[in-house]
Amino acid sequence: MIRWADIRAPLSPVMMRINRRVPRGARFGLGGLLMIGGTFGFLPVLGFWMIPLGLMIAAFDVRLFLRWRRQKKGR
Repeated sequence: MIRWADIRAPLSPVMMRINRRVPRGARFGLGGLLMIGGTFGFLPVLGFWMIPLGLMIAAFDVRLFLRWRRQKKGR
């Protein structure tokens, strides 16, 4: 069984870099484009892996997620 920590560990540096370098509105747009591209997962280059990645990137700008992440770090 695959654990969430095993998936999150290699993605952490990439997500930190995106959070620091990509402007706020562009992150949401990039996440949306990744989710739309993920719907074409049957194509060779695009894949269904783009949907969760797009959700993670777009979630950087959602206030409810930001509040939840701050509370989780405080514990």
